[in-house]
Amino acid sequence: MKHLIIGICGGTGSGKSTLADRVYKEFKDEAVYIQMDSFYSNRTDLTYEERVTLNYDHPDAFDMDLFVDSVKALKEGRTVTIPQYDFTTHLRKDEWTTVESKSLIILDGILLFADQRLFDLIDIKIFVDTDADERILRRAKRDMRERGRTLESVISQYVKTAKPMHDQFVAPFRNKSDVVIPGGGKNEIALEMITSLIRNRLKEQ
Repeated sequence: MKHLIIGICGGTGSGKSTLADRVYKEFKDEAVYIQMDSFYSNRTDLTYEERVTLNYDHPDAFDMDLFVDSVKALKEGRTVTIPQYDFTTHLRKDEWTTVESKSLIILDGILLFADQRLFDLIDIKIFVDTDADERILRRAKRDMRERGRTLESVISQYVKTAKPMHDQFVAPFRNKSDVVIPGGGKNEIALEMITSLIRNRLKEQ
């Protein structure tokens, strides 16, 4: 079986996960969906207070070796186990998720294209381009609702790390992507175009 790997990248709160999820639902029976957020490094060597201060918007925050190895294994048709990450404790959970390889592999993450090894594995690179003001509002709502953050902590993290890391490690890949999607996962025309492209590619395999 040949495998098609789709990578969806974009800034924090851009709507990339919404887009990835909608693409996955279109091809659910023949697809697997992996989020880069699952591969944050498990810093058990640090206290909670120390983990809170880490820069989670830098490539070094991720266990990229494990991420790359997992994607390679899926591409080779092998089953993998994926860690689960707890954003409230900044540690991996005890349980891991078993993922079987399928013909379509969907990846999403803010720093998805920053590692050259991963960049080279991805067949179709999609960049979700959303206005910065909208992205910070989406991030604030998500982090306060799902990750137990305060508005002050979200704003502080955005100013100190998220924005400068976006400018350094995310934005440059807009012009290196195959497709640029404005507005995120609710862009219906873009979704239709992407799903049509994927169907054609899968038929060719």
